[in-house]
Amino acid sequence: MKILNALLVIAGICGLVSVRIFEDTLFYDPFLNYFHEANQNIAFPPFEWGKLMGGYLFRFTLNLLCSCLIIYGLFKSKEWTIQGAVMMIIVFAIAFPIYLYCIHNKFEVGYLFSFYMRRFVIQPLIILLIVPMFYYRKQVLKKENL
Repeated sequence: MKILNALLVIAGICGLVSVRIFEDTLFYDPFLNYFHEANQNIAFPPFEWGKLMGGYLFRFTLNLLCSCLIIYGLFKSKEWTIQGAVMMIIVFAIAFPIYLYCIHNKFEVGYLFSFYMRRFVIQPLIILLIVPMFYYRKQVLKKENL
């Protein structure tokens, strides 16, 4: 059973890496080059709202599924996996409208603020908080059961 769990974690990590590697071909995101240039004076790229939002939602869904594989593989708990997914959805539900507002205002809110809000939308950063939190939770539960 440990081999299966390790394979789930590896599959989840490979999935997250693949999403990042193939982001140019998988997703519609005209802001990839805009932020890759790291130049605030570059022209604001033209885009289509529907395709842009669909691309971000698709990317989030792939990241969420891969992250859930990692959580389940590490902690072997369906309940914790669902809790992790709910936390990721909450963070996305907060960050996504803020980022769309930044786009609507052509990043007048601030270039770096918009850049980091975009990171919360396109990258599964919350997994970096969830895994240690669940690990700590697991240790606490072990001590309570002794």
